[in-house]
Formats: sequence, C-alpha cells, structure tokens
Amino acid sequence: MTTIRSYKDLKVWQSGCELVKLIYKESSSFPPGELYGLVQQLRRAAVSVPSNIAEGYGRGTAADYVRFLRIARGSLYEIETQLILCRNLGYLDETRLRELTSVATECMKMLHGLIKSINNTAHQPLLTQQLLPTCLTTIA
Repeated sequence: MTTIRSYKDLKVWQSGCELVKLIYKESSSFPPGELYGLVQQLRRAAVSVPSNIAEGYGRGTAADYVRFLRIARGSLYEIETQLILCRNLGYLDETRLRELTSVATECMKMLHGLIKSINNTAHQPLLTQQLLPTCLTTIA
C-alpha cells in the first residue's frame, strides 16, 4: 500500500499530467487556424484535469475535494468530445483517437474510484485534512 503525502503521489494526478503532455503534442500538428479554437479549448480542458485534482486536494475538506474531482471528471468528458470533433474534422485518425481517449478513460476510472473512496470515508465523523491522505492510500 502506498502512502499519499501529496496530490503528486496520486496516480490519477500523474495520469492527468501525462494526458496534458499527449494533448499538447498531438494538437501541435493541427492547422494554424485552429490555434485559438479547438487547440486552445482542448489544451485548457487537459490542463484543468490535474489542476483541479491538485486544487481540490489543497482545499482541506472532503466535500470540496470531491467537488473539484468532479470538475476534473467533467473536463475529461469535454476532452473526449473535442477529440471526437478533431477526428470528424480530419485532424486525428481513428487509431490516434482511440489511443488518446483510452488515456482519458483510464483517468476517468481512477477519478471515479477516488470520488467513491472519499465519499465512503466522508460519512465517518470528523474527516479532516490529516485523515484525507488515509482514505487516498487505499486507491493509489
């Protein structure tokens, strides 16, 4: 069992950071006309995933943390939709779409597990910032 000392220890945060890297790399080959359209939208949504995981972790309450994790999950759905649009516009082929959405789906699954774990632990009295890493250890 891994001890969680920081949001940086969470596999879901690490996966989100990897997704950002993949999205930036892939979108760099999109047409210049998309720089302020899909490229910017896709990159912002990608950056939002690990950023919200980190911000929620630092909020100090289970309710706030879960709220930010849900925002991160929403950003993953946004990314998935935008990747489908990129394929429909001819910027991505089907293989690359599957590869990128696979990473996003894995991240969604981890977020779902983390949210579920925190919600189960939050029903116990007096969940504090000191106890939060304990409930995260089980799903890291």
